[in-house]
Amino acid sequence: MTTCPRCGGAVAAGQEYCLDCGLRVPGPGRFGVLPVEPRHLLGPLAVLGAVALGGAVLAVWMTSDPAPTATVVTATGGSVAVAAPEGSAEPAPATWPAAADGWTVVLLSVPKVRGRAVAVQAARDARANGLQGVGIIDSSRFPSLQPGYWMVFAGRFTSEAEATSRLQRARGVSKSARVQRIAS
Repeated sequence: MTTCPRCGGAVAAGQEYCLDCGLRVPGPGRFGVLPVEPRHLLGPLAVLGAVALGGAVLAVWMTSDPAPTATVVTATGGSVAVAAPEGSAEPAPATWPAAADGWTVVLLSVPKVRGRAVAVQAARDARANGLQGVGIIDSSRFPSLQPGYWMVFAGRFTSEAEATSRLQRARGVSKSARVQRIAS
């Protein structure tokens, strides 16, 4: 048994720190082989690499489809307006002129992947609940809007204040209604 050079406390053979004062006792260093020696890292790294490769192959195999059953078609850009069928008793939805700037109350934004029919139904419901000037905007046609949505709107206004004055009534129909600037 040796003693600590700082406090004189007892230090056992191979002890790295003095238990009385915490001084690191001079000596040969760490016990055992250092973990960074290549001969001791080679085996565990090879096993780890084999497990990772096997896991990647298994994940690819489990998630692969045998063969595509249908062709995937991706639509980009705008959309085509479709006229209402003749003899329809329902009023035509309001439209937003292509070159007009202004403010509106957006009742709902429907991603195009869900289809225009969802937006059309929301517009019908809004008109049935008494909102005026309800229509649908293709957001891809206006640079001020995030593309890829059917936006159900209520009214076309010249100022933000005017649109905001109609917001409370619109929120009675759609809780998520918000005022939006439309610029071409």
